[in-house]
This record gives sequence, C-alpha cells and structure tokens, in this order.
Amino acid sequence: KGLIKPKKKRPRVPQSLFPFSDVVAPNDVWCVDFKGHFTVGNGHRCDPLTITDAHSRYLLACEILSKTNVEQTKAVFERVFIEYGLPVAIKSDNGAPFASKAIGGLTSLSIWWLKLGIRPERIQPGKPSQNGRHERMHRTLKEETALPPRSSLEAQQISFDNFRYEFNYVRPHEALGFLTPAKEYKRSIREFPKKILEVAYPTHIVTDKVHESGFAQYGPHRVFFGNPFIGEVVGFEEISDRHCRLYFANAILGILDLYTSKVLKYQKLLYRIDESECNPCE
Repeated sequence: KGLIKPKKKRPRVPQSLFPFSDVVAPNDVWCVDFKGHFTVGNGHRCDPLTITDAHSRYLLACEILSKTNVEQTKAVFERVFIEYGLPVAIKSDNGAPFASKAIGGLTSLSIWWLKLGIRPERIQPGKPSQNGRHERMHRTLKEETALPPRSSLEAQQISFDNFRYEFNYVRPHEALGFLTPAKEYKRSIREFPKKILEVAYPTHIVTDKVHESGFAQYGPHRVFFGNPFIGEVVGFEEISDRHCRLYFANAILGILDLYTSKVLKYQKLLYRIDESECNPCE
C-alpha cells in the first residue's frame, strides 16, 4: 500500500540494419513516408504518400490515400514497381504500415518487400535526419502545394502532380551538379515479377509455415512470429547445441534458445550473406 507501481515498458519496434545501405546509384535505396496529414478546403483529410529515389532525388510517387494502411500503400508500391522496377532497399520510419511490434518489426508490407528481394531499412526513432533528403523534399512540397491547402482532394492531387513534374524535370538540384532528378535517375534493371513464389531456403535450414495463431513449430518449440507472418514459411538454423537462428527470407529475425524456448529478438534486422539462395521471385 502506498507503493508506486512501476510503469510497464512499451515494446519498441526493432530497428533494421544500421548503418544504412550505401547510396551510390539510382535504385540503391528508395525512401518512403507519409508527409503528414492536413485538411483541404472542403474539410477532407489529406494523407499524401511519397516515395523518392535516394540517389537522384527523383520523386517516384506523391499520392493521396484515403487510408494509410497496408492495402492502399501496397497498391501504390505495386504501380511504382511496375513502372520503375525494384530497388535494393526501402528506407522508412517506424510507423505503420512500415513497421510493427512483430518479430523483426515487420508488417505484411515489409514482408512483401522481403519476398521481392528488397531490404526494409528503418531509421532510429526520433531521428528524421536519417531520412534527411526525403524530409527536405517534404518541406518544399508543403511550401509549394499546401500553404494554403487546395479546395478539395482532387485539386490537391493535381497540385501534387504538377509539383512532381517540376521537381523531377524542370528544377535543377545543386547536389546533382545542377542537373534535374530526371537526368540522373535510371529505371531499375530488376523487374517486378509476374509471380511471387513461396520463400525457399537452403537445404540445411528447417522450415515451417506460420499457423493462424501466429506461431511456428521447431521440434518441441512453439515460436511466436506474429500475425503479419501468418501463412508464410519461416526458417530455423541451428548454430550451436543451444541456439537456433530464426529467418524470414534473407532476414535474420532473432535467436531461439533451445534450452528455454525463449527468443532473443535482434535490435536490428540482419541479413544472410548468400541472399540468392532465398530468392522467391519468378
């Protein structure tokens, strides 16, 4: 009585591999974020999703979504992948729909990226400067298209489309030697596949499909992966008498303690070196 109960710690979203992938060419890294919602003239909420190429600054997409969920975000990415091909990595913040509290911080969206051979990368919480190029584009976008907001969502999207054209094709960028992003950007040679196969693993890795409960089975051990993994094939690789690595595609998600059945979740996503062995695309 009279004692102060300690606050429960909220689970953090695990960060991805840091430092980030090198950006030396177009499509090495794409950056994605929601600009931040605002209200247009007729009172409707505006949530623009933006995607840029980190090397060339090319603005690949700037689209208003009615919901900032996995389904609508994935639909935009599918259109962008068809038009521009696939990047090596996609950098995001730790918010939905890009990250979750599931193992590895993955969502069904970032799981889809992994199945396409794309590495999800997440900035550290509270450090938007780690996605600085994208944030600077957002400031310019806001100044030129949303101060003041347009009269309707339709008018606002037209303003975004006009901005995107000018940003990519008209406006030279000092960091690009005063070239436009369109002059610097080249389409990826990695095509969006017609079919995504079930993830395959090297033969020494034991696999199981994640059940409706969010658990997968490794011998006597029930391992919780989370709802985003339901129906997906995960991998188990024994690395010692006591420890087993947990995989999804090329991502190492954590370590299973075979003595206690507890999982040590990595703070950062790590990846297999022999990534070609887990290629699920066709």
